[in-house]
Amino acid sequence: MVKELPPLETMELSPGLEICRIINGMWQVAGGHGVIDSDDAISEMIKYHNAGFTTWDMADIYGPSETFFGAFRKRFNENNLEKSLAFTKFVPSPGPMTKSIVEYYIDESRKRMNVESIDLLQFHWWDYDDSRYLDALRNLECLCDEGKIKYLGLTNFNTNKIQVMIDDGINLISNQVQYSILDQRPEIKMVPFCQENGIKLLSYGTLLGGFLSEKYLGVSEPTRMDLDTSSLQKYKNMIDHWGGWTLFQDLLVVLNEIAQKHNSSIANISTRFILDKPMVCGVIIGTRLGISEHRSDNSKVFGISLNDSDYSKIKSVTVKSNDLYHVLGDCGDEYR
Repeated sequence: MVKELPPLETMELSPGLEICRIINGMWQVAGGHGVIDSDDAISEMIKYHNAGFTTWDMADIYGPSETFFGAFRKRFNENNLEKSLAFTKFVPSPGPMTKSIVEYYIDESRKRMNVESIDLLQFHWWDYDDSRYLDALRNLECLCDEGKIKYLGLTNFNTNKIQVMIDDGINLISNQVQYSILDQRPEIKMVPFCQENGIKLLSYGTLLGGFLSEKYLGVSEPTRMDLDTSSLQKYKNMIDHWGGWTLFQDLLVVLNEIAQKHNSSIANISTRFILDKPMVCGVIIGTRLGISEHRSDNSKVFGISLNDSDYSKIKSVTVKSNDLYHVLGDCGDEYR
């Protein structure tokens, strides 16, 4: 008899915006993760939606991600689209951020996504020395007032810069940050700040691009030639900063023991660990549409309840690691 999967968890990111707590990440369709066939991708998106994974995270710089979402909406039964949520990012090159410039780019995203209003627009800015990010945010708020955007959030801003925005009167509901068993930097400044200001966190990098899995348990340290996706290349650097391959193997051994106890996977335990953190509303897990899928395994996350013993075992390894806040700085500082 096949064991029934637990129901998917949802949570309010903001009043009236209820999301699936595992969010489908679409960075993987941007290139560097294998060739994605558009028809296969859209068919897979329908399967994700039907399985209850109805929240999508994309960006204007993630290749055809927004176009795929628009095609998904056109192909799918219109009556079933009301639960499908479209999060995208506005990632402009630093420069003038007039109303007409900002509106042009948001309108282009809306057209590609085939939506009247973007459910959550997440803003990213590359250069903190260029204060015109505040102009962009003010104009994005105008577009919220006009109904082209429902909610406004951020991607990879540090705590100090978000304080500047709050002081400027910008209304924000979320910040998307890297957050994993290895990278717990958000707990230093970001989480307390978000608790004080009612801002939720959306987590990415939680599975280290696939490193947090049985596939890498007990194997020799991969060379750069072995890392065949952009995600693996990115997060191997994170492992190196954190403490290196030997310590990472110690962590995988512990996570595997916990996973076996819960009849789950290393990825499940790693995801549950972050979902249980204060202010985390959802975890973004990458979807290599048409190449691989993990819907059934991801669903098991919602049947797991970690206990004090599990947390103690994990901490027995992580306490030996480097302080990534000291090495990399606050959330998102590694991008500047």
